[in-house]
Amino acid sequence: MVALPLTVASGQVGDAGRAAAPAADRGDASAADGGDAKTGARTARHAPFLLGIGLATAARCGPELTSPDGIEAQTCVLTQGEDTWARAYYRNATGESLDSVLSLMGPGDRTVQTHCVTGAGDEPATCETPRERTRGVPAAYTAVTEFASRGSRGALLLRSGSNS
Repeated sequence: MVALPLTVASGQVGDAGRAAAPAADRGDASAADGGDAKTGARTARHAPFLLGIGLATAARCGPELTSPDGIEAQTCVLTQGEDTWARAYYRNATGESLDSVLSLMGPGDRTVQTHCVTGAGDEPATCETPRERTRGVPAAYTAVTEFASRGSRGALLLRSGSNS
């Protein structure tokens, strides 16, 4: 299987990830970020999970899957700050364009769907849903990508989910 271009770290960033960044970048309450250095009180400017270059992105990804027809895919739910969205990493080696749909399902029966352009090329590609404000806990979100032959009666070639 060809390695898909997943570049975000899987899992939640904990205290160990924040400790590597300078105090001002970690969101530690200090005079540098508007917090009270004596009491440690945080201000509205505090941003969680800073790694020195911005907000960390947590990724929950399902397994990398390959269909006999030549589709490779991995589907993830991404959370950054207060936003959550779905991303599919895929490679289409079928030699033909395919129909694909990426769905993000969240709390309260909310679903966001994106129709992805899946060309006939053999290069790795991605598809994303729009970002939405996280409702509830990030673990309440799941994502599924489905790839099918073109047309209204196209055969399902691969279904990839964010759960393992």
